[in-house]
Amino acid sequence: MSTENPDTTAVPAFRYAAVTFDCPDPAELARFYGEMLDLPVAYESDDFVFLAREGAPGLGFSRVADHRPPTWPDPTVEKRAHLEIGVTDLDKAEAHLLTRGATHPTHQPSPDRWRVLLDPSGQPFCLTTLA
Repeated sequence: MSTENPDTTAVPAFRYAAVTFDCPDPAELARFYGEMLDLPVAYESDDFVFLAREGAPGLGFSRVADHRPPTWPDPTVEKRAHLEIGVTDLDKAEAHLLTRGATHPTHQPSPDRWRVLLDPSGQPFCLTTLA
């Protein structure tokens, strides 16, 4: 008699599909990131917009009526996550995104490596030449 205990249930396949951001205006935030990352709209409704290319992970934006943006670097309202966006030139990338609706917080922990910007909903993201 075998002492093995064969598992007859298959483990389901998992794959990274997307990151979704809570925000007050999904269309506005999707436009900002779609232009930055050259991602098309794959799905949209009044309360949700999803950016993706066929077969690739994407970014989602979900309407939250009482959305409160993070107060970074002040931890009163913490950020939950942020994107690291790879660029070849920090100064040019930052200048471009500032014209597209991003804002520049005064606190910059390591501006020679990363530039922290805030998207139109107030969510921090980083530009970096390290990625």
